[in-house]
Amino acid sequence: MLVSIITVCFNSEKTVARTVESVLAQSADEIEYLIVDGGSTDRTLEIIESYRPRFEEKGYTLDIKSEPDKGIYDAMNKGIDRAHGDIIGIINSDDWYESEAVSTMITTFEKTGCDLAFADIRMHMRDGKTFIKHAKVRKYTTSRDWNHPTQFVGKKVYEKFRYRCRDISDDMDLYFKVKRAGYKIVAVPKVLADFQMGGVSSRIPAKEIIPRIKRRFRIYRENDYSFLYIFECVAFELIKYVLA
Repeated sequence: MLVSIITVCFNSEKTVARTVESVLAQSADEIEYLIVDGGSTDRTLEIIESYRPRFEEKGYTLDIKSEPDKGIYDAMNKGIDRAHGDIIGIINSDDWYESEAVSTMITTFEKTGCDLAFADIRMHMRDGKTFIKHAKVRKYTTSRDWNHPTQFVGKKVYEKFRYRCRDISDDMDLYFKVKRAGYKIVAVPKVLADFQMGGVSSRIPAKEIIPRIKRRFRIYRENDYSFLYIFECVAFELIKYVLA
């Protein structure tokens, strides 16, 4: 089974090597690695290109494209457009996969017939400490146990849904839409990716807490969930602010 992995990056010379190496470390046989660069002006592209011989040696495809985009989710959509894999994973340029991530997801899709799967993730705090954020699909909808860097999605799902390119919560919005559409979703109880806190989605100035709560709540309501989710949105953003 061919798996497409997408990495969106922009001026990521300090972190992208670790991400690329985590793709090269995979145990799966067939991987198509798509780099969607926003027009970096540092050494990001040079660093990625230096790995091409290793990709060729392993038999993995390395596809690099650099051009301006309209933001991170526009870049993700561009990667999805170029992907040929049966399932697609997205790992950003400051995060990285565990070596069994792709093979575990292939097995999960084959055994369960799922349309979307995600797994446990190891969160790396700025002080060097780590903790595991566990994956779970609850009876009621919540993003609390959902981990986007570990998420793999069937190509047919992305043929129907794309990121809206509205704000930083577009990934949650897409997950909710897939869930409400009745697609089969599976949570894998195994750490498959590592998330470096302090990146784009986790740097939270105090003045941004209320707007983030409003944005998160808006997504719940737009997807027809109860107004009572306001309490979860408040709790989630406050906890995230403290940990970030």
